[in-house]
Amino acid sequence: MNTRIVLTSLVVALAACSPKPTPTGKAKSAYDYFRYQPNQAPKISAHRGGGDLKGYPENCIESFQYLAQQIGTPTRPVIIECDIDLTKDSVLVMMHDATLDRTTTGTGKLIEQTYADIRQYRLEDNLGNVTPYKIPTLEEVLRWGKNKVTFTLDVKRNVQFAKVVEMIRKTGTGDIAAVITYNAQDAARVHQLDPNLMISVTIRNRAEYDRLRELGVPDNRMIAFVGVKEPDKALYQFLHEKGIACILGTLGNLDKQAAARGDQVYRQFVENGVDIMSTDRPLEMAKVLY
Repeated sequence: MNTRIVLTSLVVALAACSPKPTPTGKAKSAYDYFRYQPNQAPKISAHRGGGDLKGYPENCIESFQYLAQQIGTPTRPVIIECDIDLTKDSVLVMMHDATLDRTTTGTGKLIEQTYADIRQYRLEDNLGNVTPYKIPTLEEVLRWGKNKVTFTLDVKRNVQFAKVVEMIRKTGTGDIAAVITYNAQDAARVHQLDPNLMISVTIRNRAEYDRLRELGVPDNRMIAFVGVKEPDKALYQFLHEKGIACILGTLGNLDKQAAARGDQVYRQFVENGVDIMSTDRPLEMAKVLY
């Protein structure tokens, strides 16, 4: 028999017998994590990164870390919804408000201060308690988040989507981050900037879905924010048939409803069809869902 044939056969046989790589349980991409899958466990999105926790300010790495430890797992990392704004010298930092007064020891408009200026301030929690924590940059947050959490990034008006997409590329975090948009035009712009990114899009009805498709946003890049009140179950069904997961904003009235009637209300939202809930009560929600 030809020696080359024998050697080739041995190589093939050994390869077939070699142990296969063990799956890590981690999503291969943001699409794997954010897409709709039947019978999947519901996911929790911490609004502003959980700012209602005593001693843990919103939009703060230390708060994100606390939530990751409390309710995250390797196969079901907590989603951190967080806000990106800009300093006077064009540094992308995590901040919800246009001013520093409510969440830091500083005062005035963020856009009028440099990054060096704001480094002297400390973050305050939502009860007004001063903490030792500082305002983080988007780069710091993304680099920290690898293998810990996933993100939905809320881009404020001062910030160009291109700068955020560039930072996602720089940090290599496209597999854990989705960009939030509030209209079809912005969603199309983000998709043009990076066709591989997942995008949180507003879909409260069929017309809003149709507009997104007209502008070229594909189903497999959408995560549908269905609003802050429950939609008809038919909308959930329509989006699920297209492989699109649905986010319900329980922050505000629905969280208050759960606090008043009992946290089992969150289970009902899941039974009605929601896949992800964006909440100001992530710990309470986790106790009921997990």
